[in-house]
Amino acid sequence: MIDYAILWEWLSFAVRWAHVVAAISWIGTSFYFIALDLGLRRVHAAPAGVSGEEWQVHGGGFYHVQKYMVAPDSLPEHLTWFQWESYATWISGFALLCVVYYAGADLYLIDRDVLDMSAPYAIALSLASLTVGWLVYDGLCRTPIGKSDIGLMVVLYVLLVVMAWAYTQVFTGRAALLHLGAFTATIMTANVFFIIIPNQRKVVASLIAKETPDPRLGQQAKQRSLHNNYLTLPVIFLMLAVHYPLAFATDFNWLIAAIVFLMGVSIRHYFNTYHRSKQVLWWTWGVTLALLALMMWVSTWSLPKPDDADTAADTSPTQTLAAKRLLKSAHFEQVEEIVIGKCSMCHAAEPLWENMRVPPGNVRLEDQSSILKNARGIYLHAGVSRAMPPGNITGLEAAERAMLVAWYLGRETSASPKPTQ
Repeated sequence: MIDYAILWEWLSFAVRWAHVVAAISWIGTSFYFIALDLGLRRVHAAPAGVSGEEWQVHGGGFYHVQKYMVAPDSLPEHLTWFQWESYATWISGFALLCVVYYAGADLYLIDRDVLDMSAPYAIALSLASLTVGWLVYDGLCRTPIGKSDIGLMVVLYVLLVVMAWAYTQVFTGRAALLHLGAFTATIMTANVFFIIIPNQRKVVASLIAKETPDPRLGQQAKQRSLHNNYLTLPVIFLMLAVHYPLAFATDFNWLIAAIVFLMGVSIRHYFNTYHRSKQVLWWTWGVTLALLALMMWVSTWSLPKPDDADTAADTSPTQTLAAKRLLKSAHFEQVEEIVIGKCSMCHAAEPLWENMRVPPGNVRLEDQSSILKNARGIYLHAGVSRAMPPGNITGLEAAERAMLVAWYLGRETSASPKPTQ
């Protein structure tokens, strides 16, 4: 008999692997051509139409690369097109979105403390946001704003920040950052599919017909390629962030995402400048590190205070008094009761959650020993952040999260028993 839970788990792994492989291929190709294009040197004795060339060495051989701004006098019979790297990345990413977030909507997509909605409604909202995002972006590019590269980038940045905040108002923190990455990646792939490749094919068709290509086609494609260049690194961060609770499960996760887009600009500016002129802009790394420090600080803004129950508990008088009583009498027995009651149904040798065969992360929280052993993880995932339980499916209250923080911080500063193995 087929164990569908195990089959689905391996399907998720396989799709994730395919997505990573495709992304490496696309990003590697993209970064190579950006560096190549910026590093081309003008040569006086070059053939007609050649705007620059470069000699490269790799794998024991030498490569002589020349770039034609329009095209050579006669087009070669064989042209290598770079497009499927982008398409495969988006297709595999969307498949992973379906396997993990749509099929597991109740766990990973919906947080009923954020917005109580059905799985079909949440999935429809997800799909609509990806589609509308491209339409809005493409529309902006075609307005007078699109005539200014810097102005358009600023407007695009504002759009991304607004979407970051909007996603946190409807989905789990994990799904919010994942969707912001998908939103951005959809724009990037759509740029390739709807603009860059079609425009290049029109240029080739014009050349074959002995006609002069429309220069606006190249200008439009170059602008979209520039956007893809600066959006790549933030997308990678957003995809990795779903594994780090301090990035996705804090109150200001949308602001963290906004900072990441600025970091992507500073890092790419360094490399683009270096490839273009060999000039080393060390200050860009200072800006990047400062933004990283700011992001780390922002992640602690919503940290529950062990000595202030009011900031951690619900605003109702009953919850506030309950939180104060819990914090004043914080000791391990209460923490054990919280963890066993709200976490151990999944983090057990035999999880009670349907179709779950092994505990998440292979972490078991069934007794005092295992709770002590995983104290830091409990503190980070369920205390400081709201990564666990996924979608707060078991209803872990703010006062209980504050209790976990108070317990852990007290344990770090007092002579408490060491975790047993």
